Amino acid sequence: MKLYKSFIALALAGLSLSAQAHKPWLLPSSTIVEGKEAWVTVDAAISEGLFDIDHQPLKLDGIVITGPDGGKLAMENVGNGKLRNTFDVKLPKPGTYRIALVSQSVMGSYKDKAGEMKRFRGTEESLAKDVPADATDVKLTRTQGRLETFVSTGTPDMAVFKPTGVGLELVPVTHPNDMRAGEKATWRFLLDGKPAANQGFSLIPGGVRYRGTLGEIRKNTDANGEATFELPAAGMYLVSSAWPAAAPQVPGQPPQMAPRRVTYAATVEILPQ
Repeated sequence: MKLYKSFIALALAGLSLSAQAHKPWLLPSSTIVEGKEAWVTVDAAISEGLFDIDHQPLKLDGIVITGPDGGKLAMENVGNGKLRNTFDVKLPKPGTYRIALVSQSVMGSYKDKAGEMKRFRGTEESLAKDVPADATDVKLTRTQGRLETFVSTGTPDMAVFKPTGVGLELVPVTHPNDMRAGEKATWRFLLDGKPAANQGFSLIPGGVRYRGTLGEIRKNTDANGEATFELPAAGMYLVSSAWPAAAPQVPGQPPQMAPRRVTYAATVEILPQ
């Protein structure tokens, strides 16, 4: 299962927003690219410190790059490292590009013929192989995750934000490549194409190791799935959200997983005034 580690890391990213949690991320060299020959380099990793290269690379299988005209672009100059992977993207047309890793996975437990508890993690396609036909007390959690970032050249546009209607999605009112510190921004979250009412999300700035504190900003959407807030200091940030909200852990018991878990994370840049 090539995407197994990416699936699990993406699923776990929504379970904890602590400074110690390992987070997957895509970090573009810039979110606004100028010049006749527009290129961007993207780092992809899973790390303990946000945007720090301190753990392992994020597998690039399944990365989809969508241009402003809806066309798909290929990664170029792919580099596979011990702690991070990198790739370049050529931006041939003006507008906004989406770079995304969308994943689905299944995890759970069952009792075999002998009554012994077994655990498994896999994909929807591997479910029949992972769980024997004679298994009992089967418990499943299906996880859908979206990890993405956005890059614009020329005038940013909204074409790539057309919702798919699957999972948790950010459909911004304020373009994420047109945000400046101290200004107001409005974001809209959708869950399966419908407004994600009272949906919690976090905005975490990079550079935690230099601050000594996480610096997390937490917000909630309104009944229309929207939130308007003042943008913090300039820098690269990770937007993170998960549905449903994680249940409190019972001491001495493993974390309880809902039958369905949906996560969203995106790297965005706030520019100076």
